[in-house]
Amino acid sequence: MSDQPAPDFELPATGGTNFRLADARGRNLVLYFYPKDNTPGCTTEGQQFRDLHPEFARHGCDVYGISRDSLKSHESFRTKMAFPFHLLSDVEETACKLFDVIKMKNMYGKKVRGIERSTFVIDGEGIVRREWRGVKVPGHVQEVLDFVRTLAK
Repeated sequence: MSDQPAPDFELPATGGTNFRLADARGRNLVLYFYPKDNTPGCTTEGQQFRDLHPEFARHGCDVYGISRDSLKSHESFRTKMAFPFHLLSDVEETACKLFDVIKMKNMYGKKVRGIERSTFVIDGEGIVRREWRGVKVPGHVQEVLDFVRTLAK
């Protein structure tokens, strides 16, 4: 998917708005897909994006988190964690399918369909410049920021 145009989609976002990828042109963008609100790894990842958010903003980059949770779940998670960025609700798996992040995973010995933690950096022209799949949380957000810094040059 790298160096390809990002597929357009529209999803409901926290704050009572809709997010449409095509409307985000002109700015670099981080889309991070995560399995579930209020779980340990997803909370840690979100907190790291929150803590480094001023740096992303300084480099002209917006951040959005996407999961299959409801908007109501997202609103409470975002408020509780004081995320300065919006979360997108993909209950129908629209963006998940476009970015091919739904995978069969092992959960306590059972096979379950779920989101594979993945991050995409999309430039102001709408081109996917970098993707990370099967993300491990420690150090990941810093790695994404380091890459975003290279785009700003």
